[in-house]
Amino acid sequence: MPTVGVKRDLLFRALGRTYTDEEFDELCFEFGLELDEITSEKEIISKEQGDSKASGASDVVLYKIDVPANRYDLLCLEGLVRGLQVFKNTLDAPRYRRVSPTSGEPQKLIITKETAAVRPHAVAAVLRDITFTQERYDSFIELQEKLHQNICRKRSLVAIGTHDLDTISGPFTYTAKPPGDISFKPLSQTKEYTATQLMSLYKTDSHLRHYLHIIEDKPVYPVIYDSNGVVLSMPPIINGDHSKITLKTKNVFIECTATDLTKAKIVLDMMVTMFSEYCSQPFTVEEAEVVCPDGKTCKYPELAYRKERLSSEFINKKVGINESTEKIAQLLTRMCLLSQPTGDGDEIEVEIPPTRSDVIHACDIMEDAAMAYGFNNITRTTPRTYTVANQCSQEDIADKLGKKISETKAAHISNPKTAEFQVARTTLLPGLLKTIAANRKMPLPLKLFEISDVVLKDETKDVGARNCRRFCAVYYNKSPGFEVIHGLLDRTMQLLEVKSVRGDGYHIQAADGKKP
Repeated sequence: MPTVGVKRDLLFRALGRTYTDEEFDELCFEFGLELDEITSEKEIISKEQGDSKASGASDVVLYKIDVPANRYDLLCLEGLVRGLQVFKNTLDAPRYRRVSPTSGEPQKLIITKETAAVRPHAVAAVLRDITFTQERYDSFIELQEKLHQNICRKRSLVAIGTHDLDTISGPFTYTAKPPGDISFKPLSQTKEYTATQLMSLYKTDSHLRHYLHIIEDKPVYPVIYDSNGVVLSMPPIINGDHSKITLKTKNVFIECTATDLTKAKIVLDMMVTMFSEYCSQPFTVEEAEVVCPDGKTCKYPELAYRKERLSSEFINKKVGINESTEKIAQLLTRMCLLSQPTGDGDEIEVEIPPTRSDVIHACDIMEDAAMAYGFNNITRTTPRTYTVANQCSQEDIADKLGKKISETKAAHISNPKTAEFQVARTTLLPGLLKTIAANRKMPLPLKLFEISDVVLKDETKDVGARNCRRFCAVYYNKSPGFEVIHGLLDRTMQLLEVKSVRGDGYHIQAADGKKP
C-alpha cells in the first residue's frame, strides 16, 4: 500500500477542525485507510541517518497514512481532504468540467510516427490561472512522484511532464530522435547536454538512474518541442529547465507520454482533478488537442462520468445488512459515488466520477457501501457455508520442501519462550523463505544466502546433539533461474576444491518423487 505523508496541522486546517490522534486514527479506519505512523521530518532523518544529520530539521508533526493501491485520488492532501469531507457530509462531491479556452484555439500536441518505436501515446491538458503556495506546490510535485511509483510503474507505463505555459508556445510536437540529435538544458543543470551525455550523467544520480533502462537501449529517444524548438522534456527521464514551474506559475501545461494509453488518461485525470480547485474557476480544466500520427484528433482530459445500475438487494445480501434503497444510495454518495433510486423496484443508479478509476465492477460499489456503513456495524452472523479448517499435513509440507520431515532428527526445546521456537532448526531454508515473505515488495530478483549452524540429534555426543555448519542459498524471481543456483553451487565447490563426482565429491540429483 502506498503511504502518504501529510502535515498534521495543514491537514486539520483543510478539514476545518482538529482531531486527537486517536480520533483521526478512527476516522481513517472508518474511511478504509490506516494511520500508519505519527512522526516528524526530524525524527525520520534521525532514524535513518543519525541525530547529527537531523539537527535543523523540522519538528512539524507528520501523519503517515496507508492508502489502498488503487485509490489514486487519495495520494495527495487535496484528494484526501476532499474524500474525508464528502464522507463526513461536510462537502458535496465537486463536479469536474472540461472547458474550451476563453480566447484562441486549444493548445495542440502533435504526435509523429517516430514515437511508435519507443513511447507511442501522449495526452495533455492545461490548468489555467492556478495559484500556487509553497504547500500546494510541494503537494503538486509529490503527487507526480506518487503516481510515477504507483500506476505509472516507475515511469515505464506513463511519465508526467508539467510546464509553465507562459514560457513556451504551442503547437507542441512529440517526436523521437537519435540521442545525439537531442540537446537541451535539463532541470537543475547549468548547461546544455545531448541525450547521450545525459544518460551518462544520470547513471550516478540516486533518483533518475532507476529510469534510464526504459529508453537507453532504444535507437531513438522521445522528446517534446514547442513551436520555437525549445525542449519541454525528454520523457521518461527529465524535463527541460526552460519550462520549469515555480510558485509564480499561473498556467500549467501537463503532458503524459505513455506505452499504455488507458493508464495515461487516468493519470492525467488525477493530476487535473486534484489541483483544479486552485484555478480561478475551481474544478474546471482547459482542454488540449492531441493529433495522432494517423491524423485523428482527440481532446483531453476526458473527465468522463459513467453510470452503473445495481439493486439494493445485491448490496444487502453481499454485505450482510438490511437497509432501504434510499439509505444505500446515501451511503454510496458519501463515498463520492453520487447515487439515487431509479424508482424501478430497488434499483439504484450510481454515477462514477473520473477520480474513481478503481470502480470497475458492481462488487467495487458494494465494497464502498460496506465501508460507508461501517464494518464494525455489520452484525456478526454464522456463515451459511460450513467448512472445516485443518492444518497443512506434514506430508504436504515435506513434499513442497523436498525433505522427509519424519526422518529428520530434530532436537526439541523443553521450555520454549514462544511457539515458533519449540525445535532447534535442522535446515536453514525456512529462515530464508521467511525473509523472502517479509520482502515481497522489494524488486526482483532476490538473491539470499546464509551460512550458519543447525542442530542435529547425535547419540554419540554427551549432550545428545551436535552443531553442524550448513550453507543455504535461494534465488527468487519471476522465472525459476535454476542455472543461477547451479552456478553458485559449482563455484562454491570449486573454491572449496570439491570435485563434481559421485562418492568423494558432489553431484546433483532430483528429489524423491520429482522429475529430473
